[in-house]
Amino acid sequence: MTLPEASIQLYSLAKDFSADMQGSLDRLAELGLRNVEAFDFVGRPDQIRAALDASGLAAPTGHAPLLTDELWTPDGSIPTPAPEVVFEAAARIGIQTVFDPFVAPERWLTEDGVADIAERLNRAAGQAATFGLTVGYHNHAQEFIASFDGQSAYERFVSLTDERVQLELDLFWALTGGQDVPKLVSALGDRVTAVHVKDGVVPASNPWAPGAEPFGSDSLDQRHAGTGDVPLAAALSAGTGIRHAVIEYDRAPGDVFADIAASLAFLKDGGFVA
Repeated sequence: MTLPEASIQLYSLAKDFSADMQGSLDRLAELGLRNVEAFDFVGRPDQIRAALDASGLAAPTGHAPLLTDELWTPDGSIPTPAPEVVFEAAARIGIQTVFDPFVAPERWLTEDGVADIAERLNRAAGQAATFGLTVGYHNHAQEFIASFDGQSAYERFVSLTDERVQLELDLFWALTGGQDVPKLVSALGDRVTAVHVKDGVVPASNPWAPGAEPFGSDSLDQRHAGTGDVPLAAALSAGTGIRHAVIEYDRAPGDVFADIAASLAFLKDGGFVA
């Protein structure tokens, strides 16, 4: 099996990236990265593409909402554009796969809600194909709250989606959702084409469960890859179709570039990336 390529979700350094896009990308390139995962790219595709080209980086994947009118983040919501607008911007940047990064917890609690999510993403896959792109979904932990006939809402969603729909499994959030992460990666097989390499102390309870306390990223204790609760090595080894190992911090514990370098070292020293 071909080893995945290392990448970094730009949400990890959102403040630095917004303050100095070119400087941030140059620093990532200096760390030895060749790829990034774009975030909040729809309104500035030409600027991002120019900065990537100048740094010698590519963005094979990107995050943008395809299934909701408003993108939730732990630190505020962002209005969403139409899928065609997303795909046009992605194509201009050179993104190949657009992952929807978050669907509200309440939509995962019923069979009809899960079926609607799957149907919408299947439809988006057809739209994306006209731009030469593919689509997928990136999980948090709300997808694992409900179950139907012994099948988690996430597993039901996967069973209802077209094979063209790819999965980007966030390993930290899957563990937060109570999953045996290496077993889940193995069961999903080639559908998992990307993973978020994220580690830390997993919350004691699912922050998106009904009745949970309000949640923000400032409450997270995230750590360098290989130093927290997440069985990253076993999960990465269980993958059969992973093409992108994407480092991410929802809350970087220190200097974000040093934190990225530490997680990149874990991936390289462990032989998990090309």
